[in-house]
Amino acid sequence: MHSSPGVVTVAALSGLAAAGATALLAASARRRVGPHRQTHVLLAVAAGIALLSLLVGVTAVLTAGDHWAHRQGQRTGWATLVSVGGALSGLVLGAALLRLPGATATRAATARLLLDGVIVASALWFVGWVVFSEPTRLLGALTPVACVPVVLATLSAALTAGLTLIMVLRAAPPRGRFVLLSAGMTGVTSGGLCLSAGLCQAGPVMALTGAAVLAAGLLATTAAAHRVDPPGQIDVDLIRSDGEYAFVPMFAMAASAMYHLSQGGGFDAFGIVAGSVEGFALVARQYLALNDVRGYAGRLAAREAHFRELAHTDPLTGLANRRGLLRALHRCAEAGVPCVLLGLDLDGFKNVNDMRGHDVGDAVLAEVGQRLRNNLRPGDLAARLGGDEFAVLMHGASDAGPVAERLLGVLGCPYEEADGPVFLSVSIGVAGNHGETDVELLLRNADLALRYAKQRGKNRIERYDAKYDELLRRRTLLEHELRGAIERDELRLAFQPVASLPSVRPVGAEALLRWHHPKLGNVRPDEFIPLAEECGMISKLGAWVLHQACYQLSRWLADGHDVWVSVNVSPRELHAPEYVVQVADALRAHHVPPQRLVLEVTEHAVATDLDELIRRLAALRLTGVRIALDDFGTGYSSLGQLRRLPIDILKIDHSLVAEHEPVRPVGRDGPAFAPMVDIVMRLGHQFGLEVIAEGVTNPTELAAVVAAGCRFGQGALFGWGVPAEHLEAMLEAATSPGARPTSAPPVPVPRPSSEGSSQVRPDVVGASRGEMPTPVNQNVGSVDSSREMRQA
Repeated sequence: MHSSPGVVTVAALSGLAAAGATALLAASARRRVGPHRQTHVLLAVAAGIALLSLLVGVTAVLTAGDHWAHRQGQRTGWATLVSVGGALSGLVLGAALLRLPGATATRAATARLLLDGVIVASALWFVGWVVFSEPTRLLGALTPVACVPVVLATLSAALTAGLTLIMVLRAAPPRGRFVLLSAGMTGVTSGGLCLSAGLCQAGPVMALTGAAVLAAGLLATTAAAHRVDPPGQIDVDLIRSDGEYAFVPMFAMAASAMYHLSQGGGFDAFGIVAGSVEGFALVARQYLALNDVRGYAGRLAAREAHFRELAHTDPLTGLANRRGLLRALHRCAEAGVPCVLLGLDLDGFKNVNDMRGHDVGDAVLAEVGQRLRNNLRPGDLAARLGGDEFAVLMHGASDAGPVAERLLGVLGCPYEEADGPVFLSVSIGVAGNHGETDVELLLRNADLALRYAKQRGKNRIERYDAKYDELLRRRTLLEHELRGAIERDELRLAFQPVASLPSVRPVGAEALLRWHHPKLGNVRPDEFIPLAEECGMISKLGAWVLHQACYQLSRWLADGHDVWVSVNVSPRELHAPEYVVQVADALRAHHVPPQRLVLEVTEHAVATDLDELIRRLAALRLTGVRIALDDFGTGYSSLGQLRRLPIDILKIDHSLVAEHEPVRPVGRDGPAFAPMVDIVMRLGHQFGLEVIAEGVTNPTELAAVVAAGCRFGQGALFGWGVPAEHLEAMLEAATSPGARPTSAPPVPVPRPSSEGSSQVRPDVVGASRGEMPTPVNQNVGSVDSSREMRQA
């Protein structure tokens, strides 16, 4: 064997480089752990097979030496071994590629990658066949035209090149390491092809060139795979355009075929097979793509249905939301099926969020949803409309009463939470559509019935009634008209006299607000005053009443009448920081002595915030006005609260005055008296308060309250609310020469400022004997009497 030093050097360097690269890949595979270890093991195995092929090839080149032309049979055998080795290494390298992240997400994704690689490989092989065969013969005499082993090597090289090209295009950026890895793999199979072709027919130069290219490919593969992280992520998203993967190879095959025919060439079995493989691969690829698109469309449809259902579902309770309820209502309307709608609202739920936190509130709402689901008939729908408002849609025209009663009880049971049970009640409004198709009308009717259930005491069931529409229209009209009633001069004050007992002489009056509308007529105070409270008009009305009462009082005082006027104050006005200033401004504007004005506050106001109420009343008393506690005896005030309140007068509620059987004194003679009035009288005197008996309607009640020691009375027996001029006539008559007493009528005197229970009764300046009045002061809506303000 006489090989030149250059041949030996190239062969030796190629072998050493390939051996070093293989050793490095093997060491890297041993170090790897985790899901990507298999990729590095496959790379090391492929490198080992490629190294064996290279050693076989260079050994054959060195052995042939000067007898190259005479050892064709041996060289063909060596070429076959190299081709088989190259094909095996190419297959293992392809397997390693398919183990990269994202390449094997699904079997369909792997199949698509393989088919894309086959399509490109078939095009490359066909184009190569055209340019290297007759009549082109790009390599001229070096073209291996009769060496069958080269065919296997060309297939391996084309398949590796096609697969690596597809995966480079699919790889997510950055692609640097992936391009290096692909180039290395392609170099391994291409080098094997050149080595095989050189051994078979082309000569030692091509064989050694192939050996060098193979070694370089192994080094590039080693350089790309030596880092811990994998070379890159393969993108198999169906949305990306895949047209170029089919169009470009087909265009290349068509162009090369036309060129081949134009040059007088023909197609043998190899060309026909390559074209057939390309066609079948394209059909299979499109079938997979179509199947994937169908699956993708099916998943999209399922997700759309899922999200559509989510759009109609409340996420907290799992019930239907407002959209879901509307959808069910429209379906009932379209089908003409009668249904009943129940509107539910939790009473006092806001306090749960405020006092226990929103987490507890959410847990309670979730439990409400569970209880609704467990207590409905099959086919009925429960929905959460928002906040603490729910609804139940019952299909059919059956009576909803039993279901509503059951829900009233079930939702009213305690809700057990970690920090203690939560107690709630529920209000329910019921409305039916009776086969009608107006969904919005049904919702409105159920909401209207629910509103009346809330207004009439809560924790109850109300069925929709047509009269609710009339009430709602009237309420809306009243609210609209009330906003301009002052400007249109439709309001006036009536004055109900407060009489001194037993002489029944008028010594004071309570200002009562009246509204006469030009079209609606006289509107009852118990109708428009609660409406004013709700719509925020009460402060404006109260300020108007305060100034009108002070104006009239100043006129009476200027005319010489010794009288006081009481004005009701609403809780909203009382808790307004500016109200004290308003009272002081009104007194100053009309030159009214402060002690002549009495502000009445209802006993109901005491039940809200006692400490704040005491501060507000104390600030008002500093202006010199008197404070009266109205409706005393209705159950809100305790004795401890009464002792703390800075008030001057108690007004006994009519329910205590109108006792059916007055009690006669035991062991002594005397008229029958009202025992509850007697008790309140004694209590008031112990606290240093004067007492006014309200609701005195007949002589029997008058005699009873006088016998109990009450010095002031108010009620129908002394007169209802009358215009100012009528009350002035009553004052004139009471102070006429024939009726004028020897001393002036009584005027309330302030209670001592101490909040303790004063044992000393206040003196009354100018009071006639037996008619000693005490300071009068009441705090209720400054618009009308407390009884007329009381809501149903």
